[in-house]
Amino acid sequence: MRGADLLVQTLAMAGVTKIFSLSGNQIMPVYDACFDAGIEIIHTRHEGAAVFMADAWAQLTGEIGIALVTAAPGAANAMGPLYSARQSESPVLLLTGDSPRGQDDKGAFQEFDQVPMTAPLTKMSIRAQSAATLGDTVALAIRTALSGRPGPVHVALPFDVVEADTGGVHVPAAASMVRQHHALAEEDLARLLEAMSKAKAPLVLCGPAMNDTRQGTVLTALRDALDAPVVAMESPRGLKDPSLGDFARALKQADLVVSLGKPVNFTLGFGAAAVCAAGCRWIVIDNEAAERDRAALNLGERLALVIDANPLDAAGQLMDAGEGGGARKGWCNEVAALIAARSYDISAPGADGKITSAQLAAAVQRQIEAANEAVLICDGGEFGQWAQAGANAADRIINGPSGAIGGGLCYALAARAGRPNATVFALMGDGTVGFHFAEFETAAREDLPFVAVIGNDTCWNAEHQIQLREYGEGRLIGCKLSDARYDQAVVALGGHGEYVTDLGDLDAALSRAVASGKVACVNIVIDGQPAPSGSAH
Repeated sequence: MRGADLLVQTLAMAGVTKIFSLSGNQIMPVYDACFDAGIEIIHTRHEGAAVFMADAWAQLTGEIGIALVTAAPGAANAMGPLYSARQSESPVLLLTGDSPRGQDDKGAFQEFDQVPMTAPLTKMSIRAQSAATLGDTVALAIRTALSGRPGPVHVALPFDVVEADTGGVHVPAAASMVRQHHALAEEDLARLLEAMSKAKAPLVLCGPAMNDTRQGTVLTALRDALDAPVVAMESPRGLKDPSLGDFARALKQADLVVSLGKPVNFTLGFGAAAVCAAGCRWIVIDNEAAERDRAALNLGERLALVIDANPLDAAGQLMDAGEGGGARKGWCNEVAALIAARSYDISAPGADGKITSAQLAAAVQRQIEAANEAVLICDGGEFGQWAQAGANAADRIINGPSGAIGGGLCYALAARAGRPNATVFALMGDGTVGFHFAEFETAAREDLPFVAVIGNDTCWNAEHQIQLREYGEGRLIGCKLSDARYDQAVVALGGHGEYVTDLGDLDAALSRAVASGKVACVNIVIDGQPAPSGSAH
């Protein structure tokens, strides 16, 4: 058995059924091994796309997402999405080809030390040492990715390691690749419950890994058990996240904030006194020492208690120990109403008679509600904020705290692979769609249809709005885009296209796109208004 066979059989033992990959010389033995293991390779058009897809797969399935790319330039192309996966707390295993260990320092083809490049972006980065230990290396990587704060890991695969004989070693057991638990100590649980019992207006804040898409009803159950609002925050706009409405006002009223794995960073205004109520105390629960240290630095004397524990395990303990009771029902309802608040009027006409972003999002929402099962993908940028504010689904993926844009098409393709019976809607701007446009061809080739909805204002509107605000209308530069017919390009790549300039045509165009059974692009001309930002503007 080759190292490649041990690698792939280890992945299969972990429950892996799909790998997102772009081929290259050094990883061909791994491709060959996938035949016998029954693992499907979804072949992409860019290495970065493979990582974005693995990220979305992990978020929607709860499984490890696998991206497989070739050495040096292939690995380098994967770096940007690896950062996004780290910030989104997604368990992704990046496997990269590598030059042979036996040719180290000789100038082998694409010889490059990849570990120092990926280490700052991952929970663990390692170069495989031998064929015999490759299974254990991969098992450790998967366990690391899933445990604690989930996140990406990287294993470099030297060509001679994947080609060498393993010497008959066994495939690691599935039990060696599961999430490790790290619960609250009993005394910490008691102190936390005591603090909650004394609070009149507590808030529990969670990070991306604890959102409803990934954890189902956990946050609702936690809210009921603690009789307190529980809010997952996953947007780079933080307290200005338009999908959280006027949530910033709630933070200014809270007398206790429990950070359940939510980093106390720029998204929370660094926890400064200006964003909190006077006298508000904080409790931070996090299994990463760096995040506990950051909370202490930013909160100072406001930090009442810091606990080393896994947020998901802690949530389970709190659900078991909480008594509910409804005494804070009024506070819970007030926070829910603040989050639901929107500062815009959907019925307001657009500039020059154009469709508004709010109207577009409302039309997509009607499609979501009509579908038996739906997944919503919202990319970043100015239109992405409108999409996040105006549309929602039981399963949702956004661009995450990294603030990176461009992954929407890749997320959508993986979402369809992970939710084969769902209608997948991916909302993005005309700038965003250009990053990985070739993946429309991947979706058509792999028969993974979804509906890409482009809010087309012919500019990079987020940066355009910054220029208008900071420098004035006379100093606009570098943000203009053309009126390119993205819909027609998608038709040429094997998909379905719709072009919409009139609001009265929008619903029918979206319905045709859904009914086409193909990957579809609905290119919609909008008026390009600045995004809403709730009370934190």
